[in-house]
Amino acid sequence: MAEERSDRQHRDGGTRLSHNILSSISQFADDHLAVVRSISTGLAVVGVVLISRSMKLMTKFQAVSEIPAHFIERNVSLCGKVHAIKGRGLEVEHVPIHLPVLSPLLSKYRRASTSLMLVHLAGVELTPEGGLWLQKNLFPVQTVRLKLIGREDDQLHCLVFKSRRWMWSYCINEEVLRLGLARTAPVAGVLPDSRLYWRLHKRLHRAEVRAERKGRGLWKQGSLWERVSKAVGDSAFFRLMRRIFKRM
Repeated sequence: MAEERSDRQHRDGGTRLSHNILSSISQFADDHLAVVRSISTGLAVVGVVLISRSMKLMTKFQAVSEIPAHFIERNVSLCGKVHAIKGRGLEVEHVPIHLPVLSPLLSKYRRASTSLMLVHLAGVELTPEGGLWLQKNLFPVQTVRLKLIGREDDQLHCLVFKSRRWMWSYCINEEVLRLGLARTAPVAGVLPDSRLYWRLHKRLHRAEVRAERKGRGLWKQGSLWERVSKAVGDSAFFRLMRRIFKRM
C-alpha cells in the first residue's frame, strides 16, 4: 500500500509539473503574442527564401545556359513573355515566380534586364504561314508557359502553352499542327529511344493526322478542276508541247 501511494504521488507530481510547464508556455505566448508572431513570420520567411533559392524559383534566367540541367531533365515549366517571332522560333523573356514581399527586395540587388532566350516549338517544323500565325497570335507581348523538353546550344525546345479567354490553356505546338501550319519533326534534345520522345511524337502526330484528314493548311486540296488542270499541266505531253511552242 505504501508503495502504491508513493507511485501515485510521483505520477501526480509529474502531471502537475507538466501542466505547470504548459501553463507557463501558454502564459508567455499570451503575454508576448506580437513577439511570437514575429518569430514565426521570420522563420517562415527564412524557410521560403531557402527553399526558393535552392529551387531557383525566383531566379530570372538571362540565357539558355543558365537553366539548370535538372530543370530540363524534369521538364519543369517556366513562365515567359514573347517579345518577337524570330525565323521559326520565339524570343522569350523569362518571368520568375513573384512573391509580393520577397521579390521586390531581391530585385534591388539584381540588375534589371530584358535578355531574351530563343525558344523553338518542340517536334514542330513550321511553314511560312505558321510563322505568320505565330506573329498574329503571340505578338505583341504575350505571356506563355514553357514546358522544357530539350536544349541545344543556345536554343530551348519546349511545349508552349497559351491561355484562352474563359478557358484553360492550349498547346501552341499542337495547334499549329491541327491547323495544317506545320509538320511534325524529330524532337530535338531528347533521346529517340526514350519514353518522353515517343510520348511527344505520338501526341503531335495525332494533331497532324487530324489536319490531314480535314484538309487544313498545307493538306488542303483544291477543287476537282484545279487538281485535273495541275495534273494535265504537269504531264510529259504538255511539257513537250510547251517547249515546241516556245521554239516557234
